[in-house]
Amino acid sequence: MRDGAEEISQKILDTYRGKTPGSKAHQEKAARYLPGGDTRTATYFAPYPVYMEKGSGCYLYDVDGNAYLDMLGNYTSLIHGHAFPAIVEAIREQAVNGTVFGSAGAIQYLHAEHLCRRIPGMDMIRYCNSGTEATLFVIRAARAFTGKEGIIKIDGGYHGGHDLAEVNILPDIETDGPPRASVRAGVPASVLQDVRVVPFNDLAAVASLLETDAGRIAAIIVEPVLGAGGVIPAQKGYLAGLRELTDRFRVLLIFDEVITLRLSTGGMQALTGVTPDLTSLGKIIGGGLPVGAFGGRADIMARFDPAHPQAIFHSGTFNAANMVMAAGLSALKALDKAAIDRINALGERLKEGFNVAFKQIGLRGQVTGIGSLNQVHWCDGTLNNARETGRTLSAAGELPGLLHLEMMNRGMYSAKRGMVVISTPMTDAAIDQATAAFSGALDMLKPYIAARFPQLVAEK
Repeated sequence: MRDGAEEISQKILDTYRGKTPGSKAHQEKAARYLPGGDTRTATYFAPYPVYMEKGSGCYLYDVDGNAYLDMLGNYTSLIHGHAFPAIVEAIREQAVNGTVFGSAGAIQYLHAEHLCRRIPGMDMIRYCNSGTEATLFVIRAARAFTGKEGIIKIDGGYHGGHDLAEVNILPDIETDGPPRASVRAGVPASVLQDVRVVPFNDLAAVASLLETDAGRIAAIIVEPVLGAGGVIPAQKGYLAGLRELTDRFRVLLIFDEVITLRLSTGGMQALTGVTPDLTSLGKIIGGGLPVGAFGGRADIMARFDPAHPQAIFHSGTFNAANMVMAAGLSALKALDKAAIDRINALGERLKEGFNVAFKQIGLRGQVTGIGSLNQVHWCDGTLNNARETGRTLSAAGELPGLLHLEMMNRGMYSAKRGMVVISTPMTDAAIDQATAAFSGALDMLKPYIAARFPQLVAEK
């Protein structure tokens, strides 16, 4: 016999299935050719992912004709939403002249010039095709320049899918004290010889490592705001403290701004006044097309000059493809300070609305983030690092997945883990729509939460 909580869960699932029969049919066909029916682990969710057919502005439309307010933006990359007219025109103009030529092109240095002018730590830049490639090569640059092989990375920090980046890509939530370094299936344990793992927002842990092992450490790589680790901003003084420590011990500082570049015209390094030695980029700089980039100090980047006596080989069939550069430059020009200030303000309004909803409905939860980047968490205490957010997520069991499905039932598309992002086509009305959907979903889920997770019901 079902209890009330199970009935709520089943109702959410039944509603989703009832609205998305076309997606289910596609999933069954796709599973014959694609393991799991998809080719991106992050986009999968049970019982099956929705299949989108088109996008316009800040809305997505699935194969069954359902409309969704898109608060995922292809995991933050579509800062101007879908089919942004200026980007569409830039792609069209370039496409009729050819998409990529296997040669140098003026659009490449025009795009690079734009980035170097707006990002404080960017003297010179190289292009690739993804954020994963960007972090792989930025680490290679640090190792080549310093002659050292060790890297410090953050527990739960996300830097793509290459072997080194996969170390503690999921935070260590099983132990206390210093994070235990680990890798996932298919990544050789030997990579752990060159990686040291520290918690986010913990300067003492970095100082301790550098005091004993700086002679082996080439660089520390850090997201100025943890992305997949929970959208947790750096505490006041943390990034400046990293700069001081890396300078003192002659170690390079790498900012992974693949996600955070959107927070100001020059990313978090411009907001905080902390300039790294190297930076990795991606997502918004491609105007919705595949892209990655890395750059920084001219003396470090000089090693990528093919004429350098100790040149680092770096190539790729689609590096800085003309169509990508055209789309990206159009997107970046449209993303001026006024546009960024507006979406950051909308993001803060969304955060406030979601936090008020938690309080009004009587549930323990919160939204963390900064500006146009936010994430929902099922706790009401301070979150400082990925271990804390990981434990919170684990303790919530199937609740985040049910909230995600119910938000979709109410016309809002976001990341299953709870990340919500803002795009420039959004207005106050879109924020009101999202807040109403969130509040309604919480209200529906409250009896379920009271039965299965009573610790999340706030005391009156």
